[in-house]
Amino acid sequence: MISILAARFRDYNFLFEELVKRDFKKRYKGTFLGILWSMLEPLLQLLVMVLVFTHFFGRDTPHFIVYVFSGLLVFGFFRDSTGQGMQSLMVNKGIFNKIKVPKYLFLFSKNVSSLINFWLTLVIFFIFVALDGIRFYPQFFLLIYPIITLTIFNIGVGLILSALFVFFKDIKYLYSIFTRMLMWLSAIFYTVDSFSIEVQRLFLLNPVFAHIHYFRLIVLFGQIPAWHIHLICAAYATTALGLGAWFYKKYNYRFVYYM
Repeated sequence: MISILAARFRDYNFLFEELVKRDFKKRYKGTFLGILWSMLEPLLQLLVMVLVFTHFFGRDTPHFIVYVFSGLLVFGFFRDSTGQGMQSLMVNKGIFNKIKVPKYLFLFSKNVSSLINFWLTLVIFFIFVALDGIRFYPQFFLLIYPIITLTIFNIGVGLILSALFVFFKDIKYLYSIFTRMLMWLSAIFYTVDSFSIEVQRLFLLNPVFAHIHYFRLIVLFGQIPAWHIHLICAAYATTALGLGAWFYKKYNYRFVYYM
């Protein structure tokens, strides 16, 4: 299966590269600051969060700015990647209605565009880490693990959302409400230490929080997350990708009739 997908990617490699370039340029077309918006947006969110929530939650939280920034960084990547992926089929229907190409390439190109934005913001995040006096531990290299698993998870969720969006346009508004609720449940600007152990474990049922938690253990404490955290992140990634691929394949032939 993997070898077949790799072969198809090679066949459409040029198209995929052009889609990624187009999506990345289109995102900032006509803006004055251009690509700088990918870094300014999370910084402005961080400023608001810190100003509002420091008084309530941050007084006893070490490195509160980095704590909040790590949550915004991971959650922003998830929201942007899945939100862009959801509309990937509809905005490109004019292409694949005329040319026979794998439809998932449009979703993948959106995810790559979001991943590029994430890496740009990650550079700013590390600058904040350094300014906050946090040491750079060798364990920082392990951050590549949650980045990979979250990217796979985003692709899986994107496959499901993009298929649903073809049939139900209301999913766009429902998903917007869902992500807002999810943000409050992801412990971005508050700690979970005040909750009981049982409730803290329930937070791990949130895939986004699991990845945020991984980031914070590495960056703020220099700790290698326990084996079950690694398994949880991998389980979310493989499950989402498996369900997404199944759902996409099952309804792929019907897309053209709803566009």
